Amino acid sequence: MTQITITMQDAYPLCMDILKAKKVPFLMSSPGIGKSALAHHIAKENNLFLIDVRLASYDPTEMNGYPYIWDDEHKKKRAGHVPMITFPIETDAIPEGYSGWLILLDEFNSAPLTVQAAAYKFVLDRMVGVHKLHNRCAIIAAGNLSTDKAIVNRTGTAMQSRLIHLTIRADFPSWIIWANHNGIDHRVKSFLTFKKELLHKFDPNHNDVTFPCPRTWEFTSDIIKPWKQVTLPKLPVLTGTVGDGAGREFYAFSQIFDKIPTFEEIVAKPDTVKFGDDPSMQYALVGLVSSRITPSNADAVIDFISRLTIDFQVSALRACIAREPAVKKSDKYIAWIAQNAEEYVHQGY
Repeated sequence: MTQITITMQDAYPLCMDILKAKKVPFLMSSPGIGKSALAHHIAKENNLFLIDVRLASYDPTEMNGYPYIWDDEHKKKRAGHVPMITFPIETDAIPEGYSGWLILLDEFNSAPLTVQAAAYKFVLDRMVGVHKLHNRCAIIAAGNLSTDKAIVNRTGTAMQSRLIHLTIRADFPSWIIWANHNGIDHRVKSFLTFKKELLHKFDPNHNDVTFPCPRTWEFTSDIIKPWKQVTLPKLPVLTGTVGDGAGREFYAFSQIFDKIPTFEEIVAKPDTVKFGDDPSMQYALVGLVSSRITPSNADAVIDFISRLTIDFQVSALRACIAREPAVKKSDKYIAWIAQNAEEYVHQGY
């Protein structure tokens, strides 16, 4: 039977359903999809202090607490366990300014089976040894798929029944929404709108040093933001970030930005500035204008967008609104919607 998969956009509300029931979601995906980023987003949106635990680097003692010797009231020697300060127990104070904690058990199924076994009590009974976790503490587990040749160990049946399993797939519409809200460079967004299949291209048997995925495209965005141009001497950085094939394709696409009008030219002469009708060029233009639109220049930008083919008009307006919702108040936007409402509603990515 085929495994049901979900998008990253779907994952947030489903995780919240699970966490509200005091259960533990186990996020599984191929490497680089954004599982850790989702946990960070959940923590931020719910005002939770994030504790990032890389379970693969832990040992069983750290999950149960360290042994110590103490004297009881009759001076008899007894042994006990001191919990790691990493884990909030019921006597701990909630960090100032937060509503609680979110513990991310990352690399969960990369941990040795002995560590996974030590985590049984932690996950199901919410205890560290004999100490109870704080009742304002949520837990999320995350790990890679065994089919992707990542470092993954078998998860025992006892642990399987303690987790709520969610398998996440790469999905361009979800990613572009995230990218528009997280400052991804417009050249990366334009390219991946043009070549959606390169958002995540992962072959477990690949021989390249790396591969294109949401994580490595975010790295690419961070690196190229200061670059006015993507020049040939920079190519090794691109291929070393997203792989040889994707890096070369992105470099070739980036050269289009030298052939299109500047944003300043577009705003100054939206009705007459010249541009080509090649699809790759229009993808580049969509990325450019949506990255720079503001309420003050919206009328000029929308006049220019109206000269693109209708598919690109819709893509451009969607991207513009995602980045700058106030553009909806523009008279030009209102007039465009009145004329193209049906196309706007029914056309997706």
